[in-house]
Amino acid sequence: MTTIEARAASQTKRATPSTLAKAAKAKAIGTSTTAKLTSVKNAARDDVHAARVTKHDRILTLLSRREGATVPEMMEATGWQQHSVRGFLAGTVKKKLGFTMASSKAPGELRRYRIEAKRGR
Repeated sequence: MTTIEARAASQTKRATPSTLAKAAKAKAIGTSTTAKLTSVKNAARDDVHAARVTKHDRILTLLSRREGATVPEMMEATGWQQHSVRGFLAGTVKKKLGFTMASSKAPGELRRYRIEAKRGR
């Protein structure tokens, strides 16, 4: 027996008893096990996605504020480096999402970026 044949034989031996056991339980209960497993997986997946806040969401929330956000504030919120934040602003916020960015700089303060609200629509 070659190594490949031995692996194939051991995999079928492992898969067969568990598959038969699941099928026997499903017949005894009268429901399909795949339906139960699917509903449990979907419920868990929905919970994870409902509570999940992405780094993109964090930055967009900061930019949506009236006063906007500075690059160091965005770096702290996401854990990104400065060049990553600037790349996200130029590539994702401006180009992909199509938001209009405004920046302002008061004397002695850092530059603040914000998303301008579209008016007249």
